[in-house]
Amino acid sequence: MDEVRLQLVVRDLVEADLPACDWAGSPKHVRELVQQIRRAGAGEVDYLAVCTPVGLPVAVGGVDYTVAPGAGTLWQLGVHPALQSCGIGTLLIRSAERRIAGRGLDRAELAVEESNPRARALYERLGYRPFGRRPESWDVEAADGSLHRYETMCTLMHRHLI
Repeated sequence: MDEVRLQLVVRDLVEADLPACDWAGSPKHVRELVQQIRRAGAGEVDYLAVCTPVGLPVAVGGVDYTVAPGAGTLWQLGVHPALQSCGIGTLLIRSAERRIAGRGLDRAELAVEESNPRARALYERLGYRPFGRRPESWDVEAADGSLHRYETMCTLMHRHLI
């Protein structure tokens, strides 16, 4: 079997990346990433992209510093569907944790949908432990452009970084 290895780089997501992020969610979600990039410019969040050597984003995710005092909250983590289970999610999360620690914070938090056991298994393997539950909801854009409310239950998880 032939094998190809790519060197991936983790950097800040920029607006020029957005056309290549259509795999990351609905068109509405991708449009809203512009707001997260602006928030990153203001220091409220870090929004990261894992990129191929030619700069193509294959994973994205954010760290919000305004949600939980003393912690960075990971959210909107996603890996291109064709590249899941290749270690890219781990690279993204570990890079986000380094950003959190770089701000002098010692805890990372996240919420994982209870209907997503694969994601929860990844987080547990990386040392995250549950500490609560809460309902979450957000608007989702359908193929025809209409919006509907998505509701789910999430497990809250955290990991001490030091």
